[in-house]
Amino acid sequence: MIHTRRSYGGMCVAPHHLAAEAGRDVLRAGGNAVEAMVAAAATIAVAYPHMNAIGGDGFWLIHEPGQPPVAIDACGAAAGLATPAFYRGHDTIPERGPEAALTMAGTVGGWDEALKLAGRWGSAVPLPDLLADAIRHAREGVAVSRSQQQLTARHQARLSQSPGFNETFLIDGQAPHEGERLRQPRLAVTLERLASAGLADFYRGELAASMAHDLDAVGSPLRRDDFSGYRARQVTPLEVSLADVTLYNLPAPTQGVASLMILALYERLRVAEGERVEHIHGLIEATKRSFLLRDRHVTDPERLPEPLQGLLDAALLDREAARIDMHKALPWPHEPAPGDTIWMGTVDRQGRAVSFIQSIYWEFGSGLVLPESGVLWQNRGISFSLDTDSLRGLGPGRKPFHTLNPALARFHDGRTLVYGTMGGEGQPQTQAAVFSRYAFHGMPLQAAVSAPRWLLGRTWGESSTNLKLESRFPERTVAALRAAGHDVEVLPEAYSDTMGHAGGIVHHPDGLIEGAHDPRSDGGAAGC
Repeated sequence: MIHTRRSYGGMCVAPHHLAAEAGRDVLRAGGNAVEAMVAAAATIAVAYPHMNAIGGDGFWLIHEPGQPPVAIDACGAAAGLATPAFYRGHDTIPERGPEAALTMAGTVGGWDEALKLAGRWGSAVPLPDLLADAIRHAREGVAVSRSQQQLTARHQARLSQSPGFNETFLIDGQAPHEGERLRQPRLAVTLERLASAGLADFYRGELAASMAHDLDAVGSPLRRDDFSGYRARQVTPLEVSLADVTLYNLPAPTQGVASLMILALYERLRVAEGERVEHIHGLIEATKRSFLLRDRHVTDPERLPEPLQGLLDAALLDREAARIDMHKALPWPHEPAPGDTIWMGTVDRQGRAVSFIQSIYWEFGSGLVLPESGVLWQNRGISFSLDTDSLRGLGPGRKPFHTLNPALARFHDGRTLVYGTMGGEGQPQTQAAVFSRYAFHGMPLQAAVSAPRWLLGRTWGESSTNLKLESRFPERTVAALRAAGHDVEVLPEAYSDTMGHAGGIVHHPDGLIEGAHDPRSDGGAAGC
């Protein structure tokens, strides 16, 4: 059994232990929560490349005691050449390869913006020190994880068609085995360049020129102007107040509003006990109501039908909660969004906290690895529609719909909780499972993360949109869900990757820090 980790000096939680340790070491050296997160983010981009890369996007929620939380949108927009005409002859945007690499990579810009924000907290850890672990791991190699082995083998035939993939992520032409050493020397040089020239070089320096040239050469619509025009930006987080806590999440283009709605609706159902069918059914039905509203409203921030904060109005939430039947499942003809991502959290000695998420969308993103820089590029832009009348229609400069949504909660008793997960459509569902177990039903944090989970909807590569349960659920719970009308599939695994890689950190008013990581991942909760 994994127990909740505790410390007073700081904590970093990540789905790969090397990233958790990199963040912990920055905290131990006197760095703050943002600096620790940049170290962890750079490291996990090397150690967990099937889930994220510096050619992807990121979102931040940053808490400073006594101040309102700050969000950072580090999402890249569609290229200036990314129009339906560019994809003439296609019914949809190609899912892999250069044409799937159509949005700017925003995550490095987010690191830069977060470090500037944290600059007011005092002396900074030098950038070369923050990137040192990532550089070392890229040059010397990391041990391939089980999930990387499995996902490389599963998607090798398709990914091998993307330029640069085979040379970077196969060993002797084959998917690497768990524990084999994977080196990424070109990425090591790129990270060294960022450490010496500064993070802005990714967008407006020699590195930007190199990447823009390579993207153009292989057939991506991204050009140098798309790099130079990019800026991560601070935005106001969405929030919803419950009885004992205020919850925060990211605004459009993310599905953060859905994560907040699920928990606000569930609280209104007044379920007395956790882990019974009422708990699971109530969250599933709250998820359905939230996703229906999400899909009618969330798109590029400049094209919203109405402000998303309005969906968190108490009267609207009361009406939606009243529509939930606690004895019968709502039919569910929903087409969910897939995705693979990492969530990480940090808390420093001063109680400053970060909830952070970084992604390339599908496993290995577009599969495209740029020949000079070794940067793996995301395929987030495939969530655009080529239908010009669609709410999420493709257009230059538009931001794609994002499943990413890091979460943060401030309890009225003084606790702060950062939490989140990877898993595309499953992110709001797993957040709801973890938070409700911990905050509403009194489970210890690690138990709340480890407990059996569910996923309503399709996972990538499968067509089913049913309700998937891990095998550890009691048979009586499975039977009761089926009797309520849920189309239940019990997965063979007790701890399934399908359910995401979750984690959380709680900072208590007396300085105690508690951390939990997911046994479904290769991660850890590293305290100091």
